[in-house]
Amino acid sequence: MSNSRSILVVEDEPLIAMMLEDFLESLGHKCVAIAESVEEAMIRIDEGGFDVAIMDVHLKNERIWPVADRLAQEGRPFILATGGHIEPPPAEHAGAPVLAKPYTVDAIDPAINAALAERTL
Repeated sequence: MSNSRSILVVEDEPLIAMMLEDFLESLGHKCVAIAESVEEAMIRIDEGGFDVAIMDVHLKNERIWPVADRLAQEGRPFILATGGHIEPPPAEHAGAPVLAKPYTVDAIDPAINAALAERTL
């Protein structure tokens, strides 16, 4: 198992967020907060206390790109989560690790490790 990480989850579907939280905990990680909107995600970023963010790219009627922009500016690692039915990410986020939905527990640690490795390059 990898090192335990604190994770910010940005997901607007409560059942999906709870499933991801369960997967994270089963892997030894801690979900520090769940944000359901871009505004709430920005507040959680201000609060800090997380190593990596896992973010759904489409939150109700919002796209996650302002949050991704902010995390990238601060040098904080993140993972883009998607069901695959969206346009490609903006060029500046094209290299971010992607976690496909539906989530599988086996895909989470590799995505976290890739996000952390990406930010240390």
